Amino acid sequence: MHEPTYQELSVRTPPGSSWGVFGAEDEAGTVNRLEPAHVVDAARLVRDGRVFPLDWDLGLPDPPLFGRQSMTHTVIQADNGGNDDRYDGFYPQASSQWDALSHIAHPEHGFYNGRRKVGEASDNLGIQVWAERGIAGRFVLLDAARYRAEQGIPIDPGASVPFDAADLEAVREQHGVDLRRGDILLIRFGWTEWYENLSMPQRRRLAIDTESHGSPGLARTEAILEWLWDNGISAVAADVPALEALPFDNLHLEGFLHFRLIALLGMAVGEMFCLDRLAEYCHENGRCTGLFTSAPLHKRGGIGSPPNALALV
Repeated sequence: MHEPTYQELSVRTPPGSSWGVFGAEDEAGTVNRLEPAHVVDAARLVRDGRVFPLDWDLGLPDPPLFGRQSMTHTVIQADNGGNDDRYDGFYPQASSQWDALSHIAHPEHGFYNGRRKVGEASDNLGIQVWAERGIAGRFVLLDAARYRAEQGIPIDPGASVPFDAADLEAVREQHGVDLRRGDILLIRFGWTEWYENLSMPQRRRLAIDTESHGSPGLARTEAILEWLWDNGISAVAADVPALEALPFDNLHLEGFLHFRLIALLGMAVGEMFCLDRLAEYCHENGRCTGLFTSAPLHKRGGIGSPPNALALV
């Protein structure tokens, strides 16, 4: 299907939105770009039969960030001598996650595609939309951390390091990979690996005041939105807490990329994906593409979900 360019989206209502591009009643957003042909093409990239799970430990970060609570896991002895178990205080967005399109509303225009009633009032835009269709296609891994290290300017995972379109384009060119409509973009900044090496006192300080600490991530610019949209990205995920660089300011439109990325463009956003082992393989083998699969939790009205994601190469 023909899609307008990002510049053409800028003269739509609301400006910069993809509302109506995938249909007036659409709730899947850019995941619509993943068509059966994309899955077939991606499957052909599986050559070595290696499987890389991309979900981080459900117990990390510990303590959780952004005011979320720690999960309690209880093992229950069953009458038949086996075991059952229960999770209490489970936040589906506390660790590796997809943000459903019901997660963020634009301050002026509301939720994606003009939806106003979501969450408690409706299951519109819930995570079940992606769960019912699955997310599968070609992944492209951009290892920003390795690229910057090789340039002699390594990323400090504990500092605010915004990556704009030109930065991602430089990594893409260095990797020698093209981007195609429907690609699932994975960006490694090195944050989860850095976090695992923090002491518990350091982790506690980070959890107490997450937003005052920095982290790498996407820049809050029109250029980054244009780059993602015009390259046909269906979903974008990184190994950082918010995809965009921290700290953000979600009280002001220009301070929070999620307003435009999720509510206006309807793009699938993933955070705290575990990409280190996949990145090492890609570096050693000189290839950064393969088959990506994800099966979000099937919960009507869910606001987010662990991705249950795999990369196959």
